[in-house]
Amino acid sequence: MSGILFDHIAIATRRIADAPPYLVGVLGGVPYFGMSADVFRFGQWEFDGGGRIEVLEPRGDDGFLHRFLATRGPGVHHVTFKVPDLAETRARAKALGYGVVGYNASVPRWKEAFLHPKEALGIVVQIVEAPDEPPRGHWRKPPPMPADPPPPVRLLGLRLRAHSAEAARRQWATLLGGDASVEGGLHVFRWARSPLRIAVEIDATGEDGPTGIEVVPSARPLRDLGAPVPDLGTVFMDARADGRP
Repeated sequence: MSGILFDHIAIATRRIADAPPYLVGVLGGVPYFGMSADVFRFGQWEFDGGGRIEVLEPRGDDGFLHRFLATRGPGVHHVTFKVPDLAETRARAKALGYGVVGYNASVPRWKEAFLHPKEALGIVVQIVEAPDEPPRGHWRKPPPMPADPPPPVRLLGLRLRAHSAEAARRQWATLLGGDASVEGGLHVFRWARSPLRIAVEIDATGEDGPTGIEVVPSARPLRDLGAPVPDLGTVFMDARADGRP
């Protein structure tokens, strides 16, 4: 399972243009890459250390983002992992009891499949075999960006809640190859080639799924940490606040 990479975190919004005021104006994100697909468009911002957030916007009259936003509103939608061999990863996922959906290998340089959130701890997991990196700065029509943005914060990763440590280890370590540790009560999973981590709180009574995106601020104060950011529906949390960066 060597070579698996936690690539980025994706947020669903109604308009990509709603993202720059916070991702750029507050967190200092740098535009990285963006393009349009059939029923959605997306843009990515990069942060200190190389972590990236992707923002998705629906296109047309119907699609997966339309349904997600109608049901849940804006918020964290998926995480993307790049793997060396999608067929091998799909086989292991099925052997572990996951139903793999949305398999598409029609584009040889971007083969993908998904784990459904009902089976994947409350979050869509996109699994991709893609040898190429998106060209940094290649974004034909980015939304307006705030002037004079601050330096980028460090994007540490995604915080989630799960019913059991066993389920968290099965998904993030056994299937997706993360190095597991327990730190301050969190089950933490890291990938050697990625600046991002997954940190899981175990709560047998709570609902599985993402609870926030962890950042490590610089010396400057940040606003709106710990509360959902308007239009993004996402909580950004100071990873140092509980002593567990």
